[in-house]
Amino acid sequence: MDNGIGFFDIIWSIFWLFLMVAWFWVMVSVVADVFRSKDLSGGAKALWIAFVILIPWLGVLAYVLIRGERMHQHNVEAMNQMEQAQKDYIRSVATVSTADELERLSALKDKGVLTDEEFEAQKAKILSA
Repeated sequence: MDNGIGFFDIIWSIFWLFLMVAWFWVMVSVVADVFRSKDLSGGAKALWIAFVILIPWLGVLAYVLIRGERMHQHNVEAMNQMEQAQKDYIRSVATVSTADELERLSALKDKGVLTDEEFEAQKAKILSA
């Protein structure tokens, strides 16, 4: 006779843990979407939040059924904004202006790293690009 925890009990606990995490994720997604929605007034947002908090299963189900397509659109818009912000940041960091490059070359020439001929050759290459 074994009074310990069995294999089935562990699987059952993992299953319930998965459901709790999934439920928490859905609740956070719905609440975040309610606050992110520009097409809802403050009163409508308050009603949705109250509905989701007071009657969670029905509130979340109703929100997903009624506003699921808008929820998807909000997620797509947020992803596009993040991608655009990332691209803008990369461009701002990666782009070196011609003036910056010439200034760097001039500093190297002043330090004696580049000769006059090397400086002129690099300057011509930068200005032709």
